Amino acid sequence: MNRTYTDEPDHDYGPTRTQQRRDALAVLAFATQLCELPPSKLARAGLPEDVLREIEQLRRITSHIARKRQLGFLAKVMRRHDDDAFEAARTLLGENRDQQRKETAAMHRLEAWRERLLDHDDAVQALIEQYPSIDRQHLRSLVRQARAERDANKAPRAYREIFQLLKQVSTNPDEDTSSMP
Repeated sequence: MNRTYTDEPDHDYGPTRTQQRRDALAVLAFATQLCELPPSKLARAGLPEDVLREIEQLRRITSHIARKRQLGFLAKVMRRHDDDAFEAARTLLGENRDQQRKETAAMHRLEAWRERLLDHDDAVQALIEQYPSIDRQHLRSLVRQARAERDANKAPRAYREIFQLLKQVSTNPDEDTSSMP
């Protein structure tokens, strides 16, 4: 008698082949991320010895196809371990991505401030209100210089200095910036 999936509805047939393939590709992507980590972070990841040995082997290989084959073998070795063995590494990679996202967002906010300063006259006063310790005279001077440089198609020296000033003020809002060069 041929059995179908409907004969025994409570039977667990396990993951489908499609799900198995997705899981294998996820492990391969994770293995790729681990190989890109610097050795200092890799040492903190708490990986099993055989995985570390395979990562070192992979780093020595320069041929593209051989490297791809070794990466597949590394993923196979990783699939032999429980997910708990890689929890510290996943946390390390997650923190790294979160930190990069935060730094990028902060940089974009500073760039937006710089553009507002150059395009709107009232932005200087708004920035002074937000950061009262900023050197007002120096800021206004830099904004005037940056506008003049932009209009004359000169090198954006003052434009860069505004960004550095904003960066310093945003990281140390209580610090007096009047002693800046």
